[in-house]
Amino acid sequence: MTLEWEQVIVHSLDPAALGQWWADALGWVVVHSSDDEFEIRPAPDRLPGLEFVRIDEIKKAKSRLHLDFRPDDQDAEVARLEAHGAQRVDIGQGDQSWVVLADPEGNEFCILGRRRQ
Repeated sequence: MTLEWEQVIVHSLDPAALGQWWADALGWVVVHSSDDEFEIRPAPDRLPGLEFVRIDEIKKAKSRLHLDFRPDDQDAEVARLEAHGAQRVDIGQGDQSWVVLADPEGNEFCILGRRRQ
């Protein structure tokens, strides 16, 4: 048996707005949009993608799943994402080498430091 990782689902109050925020943040392309779903991918034929699906309840607690990103320059990437509307958040991580940010709907994600050689 084989499995192909298709996408990560993100529940959202406004799938188009949040999906477009992530498309702009990541430099990805929109591959599907409807009133209740908005899907982005690194390229039209490249997986996995992120699909934003409408849900009518606000986020109430720490996310049980989040994305980690490893940039070439952590400080520059954090600054870029903050300028794009991300917010720094404290989820109890303490003093770590990564920075925890949240998107406009409060979904946490991490910007990691440089990979150790």
